[in-house]
Amino acid sequence: MDSQAILVLTTGGTIDKNYFDALSEYQVVDSGIPALLKEARVALPFRIEEVCRKDSLELTDEDRADIARRVAEAAEARIVITHGTDTMTETAKTLAGMQGKTVVLTGALSPARFAETDAPFNLGMAFAIAQVAPPGVYIAMSGQVFDGLRVRKDRAGGRFVAVED
Repeated sequence: MDSQAILVLTTGGTIDKNYFDALSEYQVVDSGIPALLKEARVALPFRIEEVCRKDSLELTDEDRADIARRVAEAAEARIVITHGTDTMTETAKTLAGMQGKTVVLTGALSPARFAETDAPFNLGMAFAIAQVAPPGVYIAMSGQVFDGLRVRKDRAGGRFVAVED
C-alpha cells in the first residue's frame, strides 16, 4: 500500500444530505464524496468505505465502535472521516489514542449537493491535513484545523471553536 494513500470513511451527516421538497426535510442519501473527489481531480491514491448513512445525532456507541475498529484495522495510516457536525467531537474522543494513525474528521454545514456549500473546501482541507499532520485526531472545518480532543461546536455561531484546558 502506498504510504501516502488515504482511506475515506463516510458516515452520513449534512455533507451527504439532500432536500426532498415533498417531505419538507433533509435526508441522508448516497454519499456525494466520490463525486467531489473526482471533480477535484484528486491524484493521491485513496479508497472510500461507507460505514453508515446517518445524521450524527443518530450515531450510537456501536456505530462509533465500528468507526474505531475500521480505523484501527485499516492498512492506511491516513484516514479522513466525513461526519455530521453535531457529534463529530464525540467520535473524535472515541478515536483518541489510535497508534500510528492520522485521522481527520470533516463535514459540512450545508449539504455538498447545494451550490453554496463548504463541503469541497472542508474535504480538501482534510486531505491536506491527513498528508502533513503527525499521528493524532483532528477536525477540519471552515478553514481551521483543531485538535480533535480540544474543540467544541458552537451551534449558535455555526462554527467550531478551540477549547482551552
